[in-house]
Amino acid sequence: MNTPLRIAACAAMLGLAAAPALAQVSRSTPGQPEARTALDLMPAKTKLAVTTPAFKDGGDIPFENTQYRTNTFPGLNWTKGPAATKSYVLIMQDNDLLARGAPVLHWTMFNIPAGVTKLEVGMTTPPAGSGYGPNYKGAAQAYTGPRTPPGPKDHYHFEIFALDTTVPDPGKDYAALTAAMAGHVLASGEVVGLGEKDPMAPDPAPRPAPPKQ
Repeated sequence: MNTPLRIAACAAMLGLAAAPALAQVSRSTPGQPEARTALDLMPAKTKLAVTTPAFKDGGDIPFENTQYRTNTFPGLNWTKGPAATKSYVLIMQDNDLLARGAPVLHWTMFNIPAGVTKLEVGMTTPPAGSGYGPNYKGAAQAYTGPRTPPGPKDHYHFEIFALDTTVPDPGKDYAALTAAMAGHVLASGEVVGLGEKDPMAPDPAPRPAPPKQ
């Protein structure tokens, strides 16, 4: 699929408005500053080892963990943060595709208690004390797995941050979440999975042409 058609398909899959969003959706290029993930922008000296039972780091994400099928959360495990850890934040991004000049934001969870280092497969309710944050759909969104458009595989970054604080509910404002995290990241890590279009799924319907003026 050529790039304009793939971008149009992605906009449709993300539920973005046609004309303004298409102008803001693009395929990233290697080294492009806008494609930096939260992990890139908030580096930490201490690393967390992050794994999932669903796939190996750099491996393919099963279709059951995508919106093409059951959208089942794949589960996550990570090593314990430093002693001063008060909470964890989870951020899931696709940085091969940019929407509004930043990696597509699939999922966030904030104020995961410091004693929690595992999220079960199929989780539908966040751990006590934590909350779902924003993604491309809006505020307080549950796990929203990949729905990769036709074309190359995309990289999905499941990032975990250990913080020395808790953060306010960001509502639908991802910038508010990252601003509250800034300067408080003690450790971080990620597991990266590859997503692709489910070969059993039909291509999205083409968007209608805008009316002639």
